[in-house]
Amino acid sequence: MTVEEIFRQEYGRAVSVLARSLGDLGLAEECVQDAFVEALRRWPDGDQPPSPVGWLITTARNRAIDRLRRESTRLERHRQALDLLAPDPEPDQGPVRDERLRLIFTCCHPALGLGVRVALTLRLLGGLTTVEIARAFLVPEATMARRLVRAKNKIRDAAIPYRVPEEADLPDRVRGVLAVVYLIFTQAHLDRPSLAAEAIRLGRVLASLMPDEPEVTGLLALMLLSESRRPARTTATGELVLLADQDRTRWDTAMVEEGQALVRACLRRNQPGPYQLQAAIAAVHSDAPTTADTDWPQVLALYDQLMAVTPTPVVALNRAVAVAEVAGPARALTLVESLDLDRYHLYHSVRGNLLARLGRAAEATVAFEQALTHATTDTERDLLRTLLE
Repeated sequence: MTVEEIFRQEYGRAVSVLARSLGDLGLAEECVQDAFVEALRRWPDGDQPPSPVGWLITTARNRAIDRLRRESTRLERHRQALDLLAPDPEPDQGPVRDERLRLIFTCCHPALGLGVRVALTLRLLGGLTTVEIARAFLVPEATMARRLVRAKNKIRDAAIPYRVPEEADLPDRVRGVLAVVYLIFTQAHLDRPSLAAEAIRLGRVLASLMPDEPEVTGLLALMLLSESRRPARTTATGELVLLADQDRTRWDTAMVEEGQALVRACLRRNQPGPYQLQAAIAAVHSDAPTTADTDWPQVLALYDQLMAVTPTPVVALNRAVAVAEVAGPARALTLVESLDLDRYHLYHSVRGNLLARLGRAAEATVAFEQALTHATTDTERDLLRTLLE
């Protein structure tokens, strides 16, 4: 495993372990990053120690000790450095005993705005770059960089602690936590299967922790149903395959069945929320042997409900795809062209598809070229080049 792969898989755990000792998220992140830089220097030919993650955490802890000693102007700083030399404390007693979930709940403190909570946790837990996080939020990189700096400053200035929330605090934190887990998953769904698996693992821990929260169950169902398509999502040579063209016999049957069972459990509760509705839409797709057999009126009805609770432009774009199947591409195109999503490559891709279906080939080509300009991965760009041929 390369240092980059270890970074992708273990960055969040290393930050969470060190932050628990330091009580300072910013310093923990800086020291873990220093440890990875040192690993790149020491392991140029892949000659890694038996436990690379243990080595990284130890190196990061030593860097933190050195920094605290170097910056010490008071006895308190020396005491912090000595505390780091002591063995790790016993796990806190409380409802959250998973290190990475501790970090998520810490970043999702109510003192921070929801968008900031999500962005900060993606950075600290998922190890995503500022560019990747900006892409997820559909904002410029500079804007996201400023948000992250402000979030860390607020944690410092407000002395927000790295601690396990009490059980009574969990419901107030769950919205931000679910948003974090889902964005980690969506960032990973194309080319980072290990991070997608981590998001699902966190979803399972949350479902076990909060079995009476239907949105937690809904998110887990949504991720499972989406992940079940991974084997059919790309060709043997790595080209992206659209849902309509996927070989559904290659979908992971066990994941489909588990996801559908969770959706049924949500329906019985009759407390619909955004994740449950998205999971229900995915379940309708998973029931159909082909795209033509999909119950599109049911998909559209579910999107209508989703728009009522989450009226975002991206939801409206996805709803328009269902409208195209029920009411035709002309009606759907009118809806799409009313949306302000010019920076979003799927907006141009959907628009191009609708224009092509209406026989407006020249306009469709322009739309696909715009989609290519805004595409964020090589896999997406390759698919769009195929559509332009």
